[in-house]
Amino acid sequence: MGRGVDVCLWALVTGCGDDVADSTASTTLAATASTVGLSDDTTPTTGPQLDLGATDCGLDNGALGLSFIWIANSTQGTISKIDTVTLKERGRYVARPDAAGNPSRTSVNLAGDVVVANRNGGLTKIYALPERCAESNGTPGLQTASDAQHLPWGIEECIAWHTPMTYFSQRPVAWTPGTFDATTCRFAEQKVWTAGLNTPGTIDILRLDGDTGAIEATITITDAYIDDYGIYGGAVDARGNFWGSQVGQAKLHFVDHDTLAHRSWDMPVGGYGITVDSQGYVWTCAGNASRFDPASETWQVVAAGEYGGCMEDGAGTLYKATPGGILAFDTATMTIKRTYSLPQHAHGISVDFDGYVWAVSQGSEAYRLDPSDGSFQTVGGLVGAYTYSDMTGFALSSVHVP
Repeated sequence: MGRGVDVCLWALVTGCGDDVADSTASTTLAATASTVGLSDDTTPTTGPQLDLGATDCGLDNGALGLSFIWIANSTQGTISKIDTVTLKERGRYVARPDAAGNPSRTSVNLAGDVVVANRNGGLTKIYALPERCAESNGTPGLQTASDAQHLPWGIEECIAWHTPMTYFSQRPVAWTPGTFDATTCRFAEQKVWTAGLNTPGTIDILRLDGDTGAIEATITITDAYIDDYGIYGGAVDARGNFWGSQVGQAKLHFVDHDTLAHRSWDMPVGGYGITVDSQGYVWTCAGNASRFDPASETWQVVAAGEYGGCMEDGAGTLYKATPGGILAFDTATMTIKRTYSLPQHAHGISVDFDGYVWAVSQGSEAYRLDPSDGSFQTVGGLVGAYTYSDMTGFALSSVHVP
């Protein structure tokens, strides 16, 4: 593929102009890559800092609602909000009106609010903080869960919206960064990506309004890899573009946030979890660590770990599920740095805003790992836990520092 085509693709990813002449393509590509953090040296110089103009706004992670990890209790049909500092469960919520959604992936926006995807169809947004919730059930006062005891649908008042969808398989969900308004100290124009499948080989990728849950756009793909899942996991880059992976002998899918243009690439090996790192590379994680470079449209693959989630810490270390624990993987050298042991299988992986690494089992436990010394603490009481997406909002913050 010629450099002019490379630049056109990179323009889709970064939002830069597409009227680049071949004679200047090399220079323009280098400049564009530098703008979003990609260079010949892919080692980040600094970790992500969620700087919201604290001098003016006076906001910290707690005030934003970013001190929580949101884990789906798939077999119970609920989602748990766990305080990443105290390790206490601060709320549990039904994920669909009939409580039969079989929720899995969660995504947290830069205001701390969550959207959960139900495998059996439908998305639900939940407010992170009670002060954002509103009277909706006719009973005076605010009725909302504060621990592991969930309230019935219709009584719980911190459900922001629910958008029903009739898909046989609906798994991925990912917030876009939106735009931070310093005058109001709030994010605006936040969108939500998801995807659903009814017919193998045909996938709908949808973009929703994050405030209302209204479906704004539907992109139907008819040449997807044929399976019963569709897109298995989703993530966004700094521009809010959607990246989705399929499992098996799969495809990686891309949809531009603004133009809704779609591209796809064959994956060299099967994928499972997916994340975008702070340098703009797209990672899929199965029994390997696979890194896709959007600029060159090339893959690098290293055998590492097992099927499950993965997330970068914003400073060049990717944490990934591995038998018996978590491995730390160097994103620049593509080598394993360290392996951490846990009491049982870890499926979901996330990083919180204090630098701890979270591992979610497929049972009743989640673990908070301190990567500096390998010590961990356990959170129990989950029910059929199954989440390996951006369940804290940290991945979103590391690709898009306001």
